[in-house]
Amino acid sequence: MNTMKKLILSTAVLLSSLTFMNAQSDSKAVQLGIKGGVNSSTISGDDVGDLSSRTSFNAGLVAEIPISERVSFQPEVFYSGQGFDIQEIDQDNVFDTDDNIEYQLDYVQVPLLLKVYLVEGLSVEAGPQFGFKVNEEIDYQPNDNAGDIDIEDSNVKDFDTSVALGAAYKFNNGFFISGRYNFGVTNIFEDGTVFENVDAKNEVWQFGVGFMF
Repeated sequence: MNTMKKLILSTAVLLSSLTFMNAQSDSKAVQLGIKGGVNSSTISGDDVGDLSSRTSFNAGLVAEIPISERVSFQPEVFYSGQGFDIQEIDQDNVFDTDDNIEYQLDYVQVPLLLKVYLVEGLSVEAGPQFGFKVNEEIDYQPNDNAGDIDIEDSNVKDFDTSVALGAAYKFNNGFFISGRYNFGVTNIFEDGTVFENVDAKNEVWQFGVGFMF
């Protein structure tokens, strides 16, 4: 909880500082927007086997704070459906299903990105991303509303750190399209658990659209 408070405070200070810098050095207005799209996620690492990707969604808010003519600071906050898909796990038909079984790890993600325009409209972006776990469950009927099993004794950390790399194209009317790759830099499993020494990190591809007001 103390780590979360420090992160929120640091983010607020950074946003305030960059807004001040922008007011002093650039006349371009700060923009706010919305975004959404599709996720293809899994976990990877030296100790993780061949897992299939889970397909889910992301949706949230985005801001763009110009620093110079070509460079902007882009903080975001969005809900991100992550996890992985385990195929053929139900060989004994324990769950009475023919569907794949999803291990769902959903986060509220807060990326803090540096955005650089290569040409008008086309940009690349990179920066750290901080994830706060908000849901963890096993779903043995991912194509139905039933089949959800909540994880009570979780081995997965509530906080995750990753790096985001991506590109976007913004049209003159405010609409934009984007693609991004997020790779974890910290182990998702808690210390002091049976998975303590298992190397596993989140890995997510994201594609989406949005609109800047």
